[in-house]
Amino acid sequence: MKEPSSRKLIIAIDGPAGAGKSTIASRLARKLGYVNLESGAMYRALALKAIENDISFDDESALDNLAHKTRIALEPTLGGNRVLLDGRDVTQRVRETDVSEGASRVSVHPRVRAWMVARQRELGLDGGVVMEGRDIGTKVFPDADVKVFLDADPVIREERRMRQQQARGAAVESMAAELRERDRRDRTRANSPLEAAKDAIVLDSTAMSEDEVLRTVEELIKQKLQAQ
Repeated sequence: MKEPSSRKLIIAIDGPAGAGKSTIASRLARKLGYVNLESGAMYRALALKAIENDISFDDESALDNLAHKTRIALEPTLGGNRVLLDGRDVTQRVRETDVSEGASRVSVHPRVRAWMVARQRELGLDGGVVMEGRDIGTKVFPDADVKVFLDADPVIREERRMRQQQARGAAVESMAAELRERDRRDRTRANSPLEAAKDAIVLDSTAMSEDEVLRTVEELIKQKLQAQ
Protein backbone atom coordinates (compact mmCIF):
# COMPACT_ATOMS: atom_id res chain seq x y z
CA MET A 1 0.00 0.00 0.00
CA LYS A 2 1.50 3.28 -1.08
CA GLU A 3 0.82 6.51 0.73
CA PRO A 4 -0.37 9.18 -1.74
CA SER A 5 0.28 12.09 0.60
CA SER A 6 3.66 13.42 1.68
CA ARG A 7 2.33 13.95 5.20
CA LYS A 8 3.19 11.08 7.50
CA LEU A 9 0.45 9.96 9.82
CA ILE A 10 0.34 8.88 13.43
CA ILE A 11 -1.58 5.62 13.64
CA ALA A 12 -2.68 4.30 17.04
CA ILE A 13 -3.68 0.67 17.57
CA ASP A 14 -4.89 -0.20 21.05
CA GLY A 15 -6.34 -3.35 22.54
CA PRO A 16 -5.87 -6.16 25.05
CA ALA A 17 -3.26 -8.91 24.91
CA GLY A 18 -3.86 -11.50 22.22
CA ALA A 19 -6.07 -9.28 20.05
CA GLY A 20 -3.43 -9.24 17.32
CA LYS A 21 -2.40 -5.60 17.52
CA SER A 22 1.36 -6.25 17.58
CA THR A 23 1.25 -8.33 14.42
CA ILE A 24 -1.01 -5.88 12.60
CA ALA A 25 1.07 -2.87 13.66
CA SER A 26 4.28 -4.57 12.50
CA ARG A 27 2.89 -5.54 9.10
CA LEU A 28 1.25 -2.16 8.59
CA ALA A 29 4.43 -0.27 9.45
CA ARG A 30 6.40 -2.33 6.92
CA LYS A 31 3.87 -1.70 4.15
CA LEU A 32 3.79 2.05 4.81
CA GLY A 33 7.50 2.42 5.43
CA TYR A 34 6.70 3.70 8.92
CA VAL A 35 8.32 2.98 12.28
CA ASN A 36 6.54 0.45 14.48
CA LEU A 37 6.61 1.73 18.06
CA GLU A 38 5.81 -1.08 20.49
CA SER A 39 4.80 0.47 23.78
CA GLY A 40 4.58 -2.98 25.34
CA ALA A 41 8.20 -3.71 24.47
CA MET A 42 9.21 -0.50 26.21
CA TYR A 43 7.38 -1.46 29.40
CA ARG A 44 8.88 -4.95 29.22
CA ALA A 45 12.37 -3.48 28.94
CA LEU A 46 11.81 -1.45 32.10
CA ALA A 47 10.36 -4.49 33.88
CA LEU A 48 13.43 -6.50 32.90
CA LYS A 49 15.71 -3.84 34.34
CA ALA A 50 13.67 -3.92 37.57
CA ILE A 51 14.13 -7.70 37.74
CA GLU A 52 17.86 -7.40 37.16
CA ASN A 53 18.15 -4.74 39.86
CA ASP A 54 15.92 -6.59 42.33
CA ILE A 55 13.38 -3.76 42.44
CA SER A 56 9.82 -4.60 43.42
CA PHE A 57 7.15 -4.09 40.78
CA ASP A 58 5.07 -2.47 43.54
CA ASP A 59 7.65 0.19 44.46
CA GLU A 60 6.57 3.14 42.32
CA SER A 61 9.24 5.52 43.60
CA ALA A 62 12.09 3.10 42.94
CA LEU A 63 10.69 2.24 39.50
CA ASP A 64 10.37 5.92 38.62
CA ASN A 65 13.98 6.54 39.66
CA LEU A 66 15.07 3.51 37.63
CA ALA A 67 13.18 4.76 34.57
CA HIS A 68 14.98 8.10 34.62
CA LYS A 69 18.30 6.22 34.46
CA THR A 70 17.18 4.00 31.59
CA ARG A 71 17.63 4.19 27.83
CA ILE A 72 15.17 2.18 25.74
CA ALA A 73 15.45 2.06 21.96
CA LEU A 74 13.57 0.19 19.25
CA GLU A 75 15.48 -0.61 16.07
CA PRO A 76 13.40 -1.82 13.10
CA THR A 77 14.59 -4.92 11.26
CA LEU A 78 12.99 -7.15 8.63
CA GLY A 79 12.05 -9.59 11.38
CA GLY A 80 10.60 -6.96 13.71
CA ASN A 81 12.02 -4.52 16.22
CA ARG A 82 15.20 -5.10 18.15
CA VAL A 83 14.72 -3.95 21.73
CA LEU A 84 17.75 -2.27 23.23
CA LEU A 85 18.01 -1.68 26.97
CA ASP A 86 20.85 0.71 27.79
CA GLY A 87 22.44 -0.34 24.50
CA ARG A 88 22.04 -4.09 25.15
CA ASP A 89 19.93 -6.30 22.89
CA VAL A 90 17.15 -7.81 25.04
CA THR A 91 14.74 -8.64 22.21
CA GLN A 92 14.26 -12.28 23.15
CA ARG A 93 14.42 -11.86 26.91
CA VAL A 94 11.62 -9.28 27.09
CA ARG A 95 9.20 -11.75 25.45
CA GLU A 96 9.52 -14.25 28.27
CA THR A 97 6.63 -14.79 30.67
CA ASP A 98 8.16 -13.32 33.82
CA VAL A 99 9.02 -10.08 32.02
CA SER A 100 5.59 -9.81 30.36
CA GLU A 101 3.95 -10.29 33.75
CA GLY A 102 6.27 -7.68 35.25
CA ALA A 103 5.47 -5.20 32.49
CA SER A 104 1.77 -5.39 33.32
CA ARG A 105 2.52 -4.65 37.00
CA VAL A 106 5.01 -1.89 36.27
CA SER A 107 2.57 -0.15 33.93
CA VAL A 108 -0.06 0.52 36.62
CA HIS A 109 2.06 3.23 38.30
CA PRO A 110 1.18 6.82 37.26
CA ARG A 111 4.75 8.14 37.57
CA VAL A 112 6.12 5.31 35.46
CA ARG A 113 3.41 5.84 32.84
CA ALA A 114 4.10 9.58 32.76
CA TRP A 115 7.78 8.94 32.05
CA MET A 116 6.96 6.34 29.40
CA VAL A 117 4.34 8.52 27.68
CA ALA A 118 6.87 11.36 27.42
CA ARG A 119 9.39 9.03 25.75
CA GLN A 120 6.77 7.64 23.38
CA ARG A 121 5.63 11.11 22.34
CA GLU A 122 9.22 12.07 21.58
CA LEU A 123 9.61 9.02 19.34
CA GLY A 124 6.40 9.68 17.43
CA LEU A 125 6.45 13.47 17.33
CA ASP A 126 7.17 13.79 13.61
CA GLY A 127 4.64 11.19 12.48
CA GLY A 128 5.36 8.24 10.25
CA VAL A 129 4.64 5.84 13.09
CA VAL A 130 2.34 2.96 13.85
CA MET A 131 2.11 2.73 17.61
CA GLU A 132 0.37 -0.07 19.44
CA GLY A 133 -0.43 -0.44 23.09
CA ARG A 134 -3.21 0.07 25.57
CA ASP A 135 -3.56 3.85 25.85
CA ILE A 136 -2.06 5.20 22.64
CA GLY A 137 -5.26 6.74 21.29
CA THR A 138 -6.46 7.97 24.67
CA LYS A 139 -3.27 9.17 26.36
CA VAL A 140 -0.09 9.05 24.28
CA PHE A 141 -1.45 10.42 21.00
CA PRO A 142 -5.04 11.61 21.62
CA ASP A 143 -4.81 13.51 18.31
CA ALA A 144 -3.62 10.52 16.29
CA ASP A 145 -4.77 10.59 12.66
CA VAL A 146 -6.14 7.04 12.74
CA LYS A 147 -7.25 5.23 15.88
CA VAL A 148 -8.14 1.56 16.01
CA PHE A 149 -9.20 -0.46 19.05
CA LEU A 150 -8.61 -4.12 18.25
CA ASP A 151 -10.42 -6.64 20.41
CA ALA A 152 -11.42 -10.31 20.33
CA ASP A 153 -13.23 -12.87 22.42
CA PRO A 154 -11.14 -13.72 25.52
CA VAL A 155 -11.02 -17.44 24.69
CA ILE A 156 -9.72 -16.69 21.19
CA ARG A 157 -7.13 -14.29 22.61
CA GLU A 158 -5.95 -16.93 25.06
CA GLU A 159 -5.57 -19.45 22.23
CA ARG A 160 -3.59 -16.98 20.12
CA ARG A 161 -1.28 -16.07 22.96
CA MET A 162 -0.77 -19.75 23.79
CA ARG A 163 0.28 -20.49 20.21
CA GLN A 164 2.71 -17.56 20.29
CA GLN A 165 4.29 -18.81 23.50
CA GLN A 166 4.51 -22.39 22.24
CA ALA A 167 6.24 -21.15 19.09
CA ARG A 168 8.85 -19.52 21.32
CA GLY A 169 9.24 -22.67 23.38
CA ALA A 170 7.80 -21.03 26.50
CA ALA A 171 5.64 -22.72 29.14
CA VAL A 172 1.89 -22.23 28.69
CA GLU A 173 0.39 -23.99 31.71
CA SER A 174 -0.79 -20.81 33.44
CA MET A 175 -1.24 -18.72 30.28
CA ALA A 176 -5.04 -18.33 30.46
CA ALA A 177 -5.06 -17.25 34.10
CA GLU A 178 -2.22 -14.79 33.53
CA LEU A 179 -3.96 -13.22 30.55
CA ARG A 180 -7.22 -12.82 32.49
CA GLU A 181 -5.36 -11.20 35.37
CA ARG A 182 -3.56 -8.88 32.98
CA ASP A 183 -6.88 -7.91 31.41
CA ARG A 184 -8.28 -7.13 34.86
CA ARG A 185 -5.31 -4.92 35.79
CA ASP A 186 -5.32 -3.12 32.45
CA ARG A 187 -9.03 -2.38 32.45
CA THR A 188 -9.37 -1.39 36.11
CA ARG A 189 -6.22 0.64 36.80
CA ALA A 190 -6.93 4.21 37.89
CA ASN A 191 -4.38 5.77 35.54
CA SER A 192 -5.00 5.36 31.78
CA PRO A 193 -7.15 2.21 31.90
CA LEU A 194 -7.50 0.09 28.79
CA GLU A 195 -10.47 1.49 26.87
CA ALA A 196 -11.31 2.54 23.34
CA ALA A 197 -10.92 6.23 22.53
CA LYS A 198 -14.25 7.86 21.78
CA ASP A 199 -13.20 8.45 18.16
CA ALA A 200 -11.55 5.06 17.63
CA ILE A 201 -12.81 2.44 15.21
CA VAL A 202 -13.46 -0.71 17.21
CA LEU A 203 -12.62 -3.92 15.36
CA ASP A 204 -13.57 -7.35 16.72
CA SER A 205 -11.03 -9.75 15.24
CA THR A 206 -12.61 -12.89 16.74
CA ALA A 207 -13.82 -14.19 13.37
CA MET A 208 -11.37 -12.24 11.19
CA SER A 209 -8.14 -13.47 9.68
CA GLU A 210 -4.95 -11.45 10.10
CA ASP A 211 -5.15 -10.40 6.44
CA GLU A 212 -8.77 -9.27 6.82
CA VAL A 213 -7.88 -7.08 9.81
CA LEU A 214 -4.94 -5.61 7.93
CA ARG A 215 -7.06 -4.78 4.87
CA THR A 216 -9.68 -3.12 7.07
CA VAL A 217 -7.12 -0.88 8.78
CA GLU A 218 -5.49 -0.08 5.44
CA GLU A 219 -8.86 1.11 4.14
CA LEU A 220 -9.26 3.41 7.15
CA ILE A 221 -5.85 4.91 6.42
CA LYS A 222 -6.69 5.33 2.73
CA GLN A 223 -9.89 7.19 3.64
CA LYS A 224 -7.98 9.46 6.01
CA LEU A 225 -5.38 10.31 3.37
CA GLN A 226 -8.02 10.99 0.72
CA ALA A 227 -9.83 13.34 3.11
CA GLN A 228 -6.74 15.52 3.63
